[in-house]
Amino acid sequence: MKRFIYPLQGFFTLLKKDRNFILHLIAGFLVVLAGLFFRLTTLEWLFVIIAIFTVLVAEVLNTSVEYVVDLVTEDYHELAKHAKDTAAFAVVLASLMSAVIGLIIFIPYILMLVD
Repeated sequence: MKRFIYPLQGFFTLLKKDRNFILHLIAGFLVVLAGLFFRLTTLEWLFVIIAIFTVLVAEVLNTSVEYVVDLVTEDYHELAKHAKDTAAFAVVLASLMSAVIGLIIFIPYILMLVD
């Protein structure tokens, strides 16, 4: 059971520290609702699920980098800034990828509603 307690503690720590993670969870939930509404194909679901979890994992790793950098130094250091900035950029890249996947999948469905 301890194997599940530590990840759960990590999840709650993440929720306390990182509001962006909560926003990503909400966005992912809304995308799942949209997928159910549009009755996505199995292949489309695979891409949507990969996109959602890629963003969530990137956000978790970004928060982990922030914790480690803050543990190592409280002083301003250029390398610490670079570590935090590049980890944050990973989240941006994952989010952009997810947005592109979402547009490719959902735009045709939305256009069918308009017709």
